[in-house]
Amino acid sequence: MRSSLRRLARHALATVGLHVKMVGPGTYLVGRRPWPSKLRLADVGPHSVLMIDRSRLSRIERWRRDKRLMSWVGDRHLADVLRQYKVNVVLDAGANVGQYGQLLRRIGYRGAIVSFEPVPQFHTELAAKAAADDLWTTHNLALGREDGTAEMNMVPNTMSSLLPASEYGTQRFHSLQETTTIKVPVRRLDGILDEILGEILPAGTPPRLFLKMDTQGYDLEAFAGLGRRLEDVVGLQSELALLQIYDGMPRMPEALSVYEAAGFEVTGLFPVNVDPPTLRILEYDCVMVRASRLEK
Repeated sequence: MRSSLRRLARHALATVGLHVKMVGPGTYLVGRRPWPSKLRLADVGPHSVLMIDRSRLSRIERWRRDKRLMSWVGDRHLADVLRQYKVNVVLDAGANVGQYGQLLRRIGYRGAIVSFEPVPQFHTELAAKAAADDLWTTHNLALGREDGTAEMNMVPNTMSSLLPASEYGTQRFHSLQETTTIKVPVRRLDGILDEILGEILPAGTPPRLFLKMDTQGYDLEAFAGLGRRLEDVVGLQSELALLQIYDGMPRMPEALSVYEAAGFEVTGLFPVNVDPPTLRILEYDCVMVRASRLEK
């Protein structure tokens, strides 16, 4: 009986120009055009099927495809970490124009977001995006090891840095050849957190912080500014470099050793950029947690 109903349904859909392909028990793909002969379906786990067009792709096209897949996995992983560690405030260092804050909302995080962006024109766009979200606040400053001011090497994309570009960086990313320099304020996190948290957390609520850092080579400096507030951080996300885009940026082994010495352990590594001719990974997004802060 069920098979007869399925045949009738498929016939009815075909009469209006829709094509049907079964991808699993009780699951079908429906489209306006016949599914290509090179389409392959890969079973990737419970209730999950990966649809692959086996048409020939260039190496760069394969990398872009794979990066999107890994980004999707990374987003799901981040959502799990935020939920499992009961994070109630995400500190978003190097927010640019709010891409990370928007990602957090897409993956289901509903807690407070505090974004820091030192470049005025980027902060203006960031603040506009955050304005409609009562739990998202922004600050026009950089985070660092010491309070003061610093020269920011500004480019019109996401790669502005307090560090100068390396020779490799300017060869790999042409935008780094066209920087302008501006003065920006720098603050230590431990000097401003009390005021920030007092405005967004109900009185008596213990902070469970997640520190995301995307500061183009300055992550360890921002991390150092936590000082005595380090114990409030239950997890972090940092870009770890294997190839140095900026002069003086720490490489992955150095950064990992600092985070691990502070009690954090890796839960996930997700590629950010690749060197196309050699296929070397430039940077990983690294998610880490303090396992001792997991509430039972």
